Amino acid sequence: MTEILFYHLTESTLENALPGLVERSLDRKWKVVIQTGSEERRDSLDNHLWTWSDSSFLAHGTDQEANPEEQPVILTTSDTNPNAATVRFLVDGAIPSDAENYERLILMFDGHDQQQLEQARAQWKLLKDQGHALTYWQQNDEGRWEKKA
Repeated sequence: MTEILFYHLTESTLENALPGLVERSLDRKWKVVIQTGSEERRDSLDNHLWTWSDSSFLAHGTDQEANPEEQPVILTTSDTNPNAATVRFLVDGAIPSDAENYERLILMFDGHDQQQLEQARAQWKLLKDQGHALTYWQQNDEGRWEKKA
């Protein structure tokens, strides 16, 4: 069964938190797809992942490029899985449509955005009602992840 995790951002931005979580997935030899809520956000994250660290970058592509199946990480606005990823990140209110097709589904939401909070609560309720086992992680004051539920 798919492991579904909710990550509640309270102390850092998505841009600061996402790369580290994606790197952990890649360290486990998992391919990743990141679904955004808009093309603008996809393109912004595309640029960010190349430059997020002075000593590192995340090799990736978008669903607009040739040969997405060869990429370890794909950014998309759709619910497709162009690189046969086993982990799917959903950001900015992107809606999961096929949780069963992944080993891990990760929903990240901004705790300072009321709309994202409400969407995350609705997604939690829907997925829980469907019988999925859910895990909730929240950042502490130092920005570290703590399992809350």
